[in-house]
Amino acid sequence: MTHEIAAKSERLTSLLAECGRVAVAFSGGVDSAVVAKAAHLALGDDAIAVTAVSPSLASGEFDTARDVAKRIGIRHEIVETAEFEREGYTANAPSRCYFCKTELYEQIERHRTRLGFHVIVNGANLDDRGDHRPGMKAASEHSVRSPLIEAECTKADVRELAKLWDLPVWDKPASPCLSSRVAYGVEVTPERVARIDAAERYLREEFALRELRVRCEANELARIEVPPAALPRLVEHDTVRQVVAEFKRLGFRYVTLDLEGFRSGSLNAVLPVEALVRLT
Repeated sequence: MTHEIAAKSERLTSLLAECGRVAVAFSGGVDSAVVAKAAHLALGDDAIAVTAVSPSLASGEFDTARDVAKRIGIRHEIVETAEFEREGYTANAPSRCYFCKTELYEQIERHRTRLGFHVIVNGANLDDRGDHRPGMKAASEHSVRSPLIEAECTKADVRELAKLWDLPVWDKPASPCLSSRVAYGVEVTPERVARIDAAERYLREEFALRELRVRCEANELARIEVPPAALPRLVEHDTVRQVVAEFKRLGFRYVTLDLEGFRSGSLNAVLPVEALVRLT
């Protein structure tokens, strides 16, 4: 462990110790797992991990969250969220994540007495500040703290801490909610996200892919993003026929393969710079 990581680990646990009883907004990804581990180290039974369950959660993500919480030893609680009942969410403007996080934090707050916490903390890290993150506005409105940012932890620092603490998700690819695959302006519905989930699960299992996205564009067009090294396999004639048949069976009308390959947040490329500034 480097001196810098040791210092950030100490800073992170000290920050959390000052919070009193905390509820960690816990997806089971590497960021929230590190916060949960640090909270458990700092606070013991005064720290809980809270996972939101809704149709926007990809297959397997809840199981991962449950297993990681068990490994950490932190108390794990579940809240059901109803973001699909919020018009601002289903309309799917670039601010969609604001309505999702608002729903999440409000639901956690509704259970404050049962869960017994003083402060909600999330897994936002230092690198997130330069991305399109309207959910951070919701965090600010609900006095949610971001201990990784306060401890000046980058994504690389988070992964190093996760590896140091022997968390199995230390190298887990990012897995944002399924609604983030739907192009802005295309209505987000439980049916669409279920279709995306099934399509990604099919590609993951059939072609042993770890990182991929199935983006749902207008007119039920599926845009597949995979690492560049996987592109040659997916353009083979028999594979194309197989993938197209499966995607159409799932309900997509058109199927395309993005030749730029997998890249996180590619749907944000359509946003003008002023929108990114205004909504962060």
